[in-house]
This record gives sequence, structure tokens and C-alpha cells, in this order.
Amino acid sequence: MTIDFTFNNRPTIGVELELHLVDAETGDLVSASNELLAEMGSAHEGGEHPKAKHELFQSTVEIITGVCETPAQAHADLSATLAELRTAAAKRGIKVISSGTHPFGIARDQDISPKQRYHELVEAMQWPARRLLICGQHVHVGVRDGERAITIINEMVRHLPLFLALSSSSPYFEGEDSGLASARSKVFESLPTAGLPPQIAGWTDFELFMSTLIDSECITSIREVWWDIRPHPEFGTIEFRMCDAPHTLREATALAGLAQTLVAWADAQIELGQLPPPPKEWTVRENRWLAARYGIDAQLIEDETHMRRPVRELVCELIEQLGPTAVALGTERELEGVLAILDHGTGSIRQRRLVEGGASLHDVVHHLALELLDDSIVWA
Repeated sequence: MTIDFTFNNRPTIGVELELHLVDAETGDLVSASNELLAEMGSAHEGGEHPKAKHELFQSTVEIITGVCETPAQAHADLSATLAELRTAAAKRGIKVISSGTHPFGIARDQDISPKQRYHELVEAMQWPARRLLICGQHVHVGVRDGERAITIINEMVRHLPLFLALSSSSPYFEGEDSGLASARSKVFESLPTAGLPPQIAGWTDFELFMSTLIDSECITSIREVWWDIRPHPEFGTIEFRMCDAPHTLREATALAGLAQTLVAWADAQIELGQLPPPPKEWTVRENRWLAARYGIDAQLIEDETHMRRPVRELVCELIEQLGPTAVALGTERELEGVLAILDHGTGSIRQRRLVEGGASLHDVVHHLALELLDDSIVWA
């Protein structure tokens, strides 16, 4: 099976952000995506908005950017679509929140979206799919060809636990404190083609992997492989899928900037013949668990030394390492935004602070709506 990869001569970015729809008074999830997307799409060809889409459940909506050159452009693009969504939602007494999970929503109570592929997914996957009341952030970064995409992905896997730690915003699931920084990541990895990717030797190996699953009718298309990071041949990108949905667009685009800068750095290292060998799969797997459990307070295994070091130190060192690349790309502000997450805490930390201070989970939902509206950290 031959898979063509669209050529990209520069590290463009695109961002996809999944959002929850909640009742403005109670904070309960509301199955309203059909109405909202119909209104937003009415002025567009075919009645579909190009940058607002259905997700699995009708209580969620995905907003996406076009192809962007910079994280700042992505931020403006997301902001414009979010403003449209918020206007349509406000007419119906609905607010929008961004978080890896809704703190107390119950998955079995949600209505599935009308798209046929979602009904087919639930029929095929059953219980794991019915539990997917989760929201994430995906970041696409353009690369030149498939072979290079696989090489860069094998290096990016090393950094995925840092993305999970920095984005973690799902401490509560179905009304319970999971004890994790990212319950979302553990829910999602229950799907058969989710979680960490296998180590792929090259583009021919990727084609063989995909043809095996498609020929055996385990999947029908590449879109059904939901790894934490994957090549997207049609877009000509590497797609980072590790992140919980952060509370604010500013945090989301900071993480997008980190992804763009990392890919550009790795691409340059390939040219210099200095890209390090891929990390050990078992090290990354353990680090993924530690990041899901402890977030930015985790201590991760350093592949070279086999010793554990704090996420905060590893992130600061990575930002310093990426400094020259960030200057060349113009992503210094976004990398500063990543460091700011270490200072003010991730979504999971902020949600738990509220509850520890006496807030209910309903109060948490209202606070989430306020942070997304204000696009900044709002202290209780």
C-alpha cells in the first residue's frame, strides 16, 4: 500500500481544540451542538462552518484553525471562531468551557452526534467509546515528506510526557477526583489504536503497518489510528494528539508554539546529522504514566542516565535549548507562555485549588467558563 505525503516546505501549524457546552446556570452539560453548528454554518456553503465541527457527543464542539504560519495567527483564528460559537451559545443560555474532562458530566447520559462515523465508532468499540466524554487539543506542524515525518516523530515521542504534564486539565471524571492530573489520557488510551505509537523504522514501515490493519479490516482508514502523535499524510503534517484541552486559548497556543519550535529544531538537527537516537519505548511509556498521574509535579526518567528528574527542570532546560530556534521562528512569546504554566499551575492544579478552598464542582465549571472567556488565569 502506497501512501502519498503532502509536501510542506516550512513548519506551518494548525490547532484543533475540543470544547464542552454547559448550561449557564447549572454548569451541566447540554446536548446543543446540532443547533449551534447549524446556526454557525447557515452562512457557509453546504450549511457547514469550515472551522467548527461535531465531536462524538452533542455536548462537545471542536474548533479548528486554518493553516497558520505562527501561533499568534492560530490564536486569532481560534478566537474568531470561539466568539461565533459563544454568541450562538449565549442565545440558548449556554456557556463554553475548555478542559480535558467536564468535572461531573456522566458519559452514559450524553447524546451521540448525528455523524454516521460516530455511531459506527460506538458500535465497533462499545464501552471504551461510550466513555469518551473527554476533550483534547491537537497540533499539526508541517514537514517536508513522510520519511522525515517518521524520523521527527521518533524524536518527538521523547517529549510527549512533557506536553501531557503541561496541558493536564482533567483531575475529575464523572464527579470523582481521579487522583490523576490527566484522567482524559487514561480514558482515551483504552481505544485499540490509541496511546503511544509503535516505533516505526521509516515511511515504508508505516505504509506496511497501515496496509496490514486496512487489509485485515481492523480499520477502514488512516483516520482510525489515534496515536498520541502520528503523521497526517493528507495535510503533510505531524499531528500532536497528547494534550488535554487547556483552560485558555493562550495556554493552547503556547503549547502549539512549543510543538512548532520542537519540530523545526528536530528538522535542523537532521540536516546537521545531530538528531539523537530515539528514546527507549519503555522509558517513554513509564514517563507517560508519571505525567498523567502527577502532571508538572512529576519526576520523569531521563533516557540517557536512567535517573528521574523534575518536569519543571526538564521543561526549563528544553526551553533554553530551543531558544535559537524560537528566535528564528518568532515563537519566543509562546515559549515564555509555557514557562508561565509552571508558575501559575496547570488546569488540574487550578481546579483542585478551587475545591480545596471550598468550591463545588459546579463552581469549578463556572470558573472554567470565566477563564476561557477572559483568556487568562482568573484567581478565585
